[in-house]
Amino acid sequence: MVQIAVMGYGVVGSGVVEVLTTHTDNIAKRAKEEIRIKYILDLRDFPDSPFADTFTKSFEDIINDPEVRVVVEVMGGLNPAFEYTRRCLEAGKSVVTSNKELVAAKGAELLKLAQEKNVNFLFEASVGGGIPIIRPISQCLAANDVIEIAGILNGTTNFILTKMIHDQMDFQDALALAQKLGYAERNPAADVEGHDACRKICILASLAFGRHVYPDQVHTEGITNISLADVEYADLWGGVVKLIGQVKMAESGKLQIIVCPMFVPRESQLANVDDVFNGIMVRGDSTGDVVFYGKGAGKLPTASAVVADVIDCVKHFKARKYLFWSDGSPEYVENYLDDKVSMFVRAKADNEALALGNAKHLLGGISQLIRKNAQPGEIAFVTDQKPEREILAGLNKLSELGVTVENTIRIGEL
Repeated sequence: MVQIAVMGYGVVGSGVVEVLTTHTDNIAKRAKEEIRIKYILDLRDFPDSPFADTFTKSFEDIINDPEVRVVVEVMGGLNPAFEYTRRCLEAGKSVVTSNKELVAAKGAELLKLAQEKNVNFLFEASVGGGIPIIRPISQCLAANDVIEIAGILNGTTNFILTKMIHDQMDFQDALALAQKLGYAERNPAADVEGHDACRKICILASLAFGRHVYPDQVHTEGITNISLADVEYADLWGGVVKLIGQVKMAESGKLQIIVCPMFVPRESQLANVDDVFNGIMVRGDSTGDVVFYGKGAGKLPTASAVVADVIDCVKHFKARKYLFWSDGSPEYVENYLDDKVSMFVRAKADNEALALGNAKHLLGGISQLIRKNAQPGEIAFVTDQKPEREILAGLNKLSELGVTVENTIRIGEL
């Protein structure tokens, strides 16, 4: 029998306990050991819970118990999650987590510590919830050089954009619906400002390319500026608006990584990923494009991925799983302004013809988009591909000529 502890009894933590206790026999067969929950750490009281005798409010109970060999961290955030995880690894206990913020900020440090102590630090559930993605990249696609990863990594923003695309709901109404249905938090900033997707693409980039990428190295934009006009223009262009996390290796040997809304062409497999679903495309030099699809969050899907990691830990007490990346550096990530892109531009001008002429002169080739219900003075176009800093410089000059740029959205080659 293997004794484990679960730190945190929120949505995911209670799901982990549920999966472990309702699938006991099958899990034991797969792990070759019976897995028993000895402690559940939470500051709240659960007197009516069937697991009431396992609850503790003291982390010291867990860290000082040599019988506890695997610890599940599902508290979220960095404090005290990082300190508790570090101490568990130092004490020779394997740790499983779903905490994307922890892995994105401290992954390299914790993986190095796990290697030194010959224990495991596993985090399948930190990206994509119940969608298998960490294991496939590290094992199934190991023979490939990963060229690019691009994905819809946040279900909340994808739900909002889906409502805007298919039901013509504006952003605020779609957000309110997402909150009503429990898909968005009361404070939705982590989702709608792109921070959640940023943490996830950092983890995938670190895993695929072998060096840690930190969230503050990634240019991140959310969806709060997306309007129904932008959605309509995307349709006229031949695609849809999606919030995309993308990373690829530049010719310079540096990473190009970004989180932002993009126009995604209808032909792309990511264009039809709707509602709260996630879709992650991994482009390998041998496999071509491989897409992972499913619900990216939720109590039981995420808990399922956590328990799978617990089973892996139990099976690898004497043969540590190899999952590792080294620390990164400030110069490892290329300035996003140096990336060559095409850009959708929506603007207003008193003289539309003059504004479009100036845009063509300042930006080179542009393709105009025209919608039926355009506001007076509204213009929209897509630029030719060039370094983003050159496009922005041209738009600044266009603004000096009296054109008001209302929104810009990158074109995704996905």
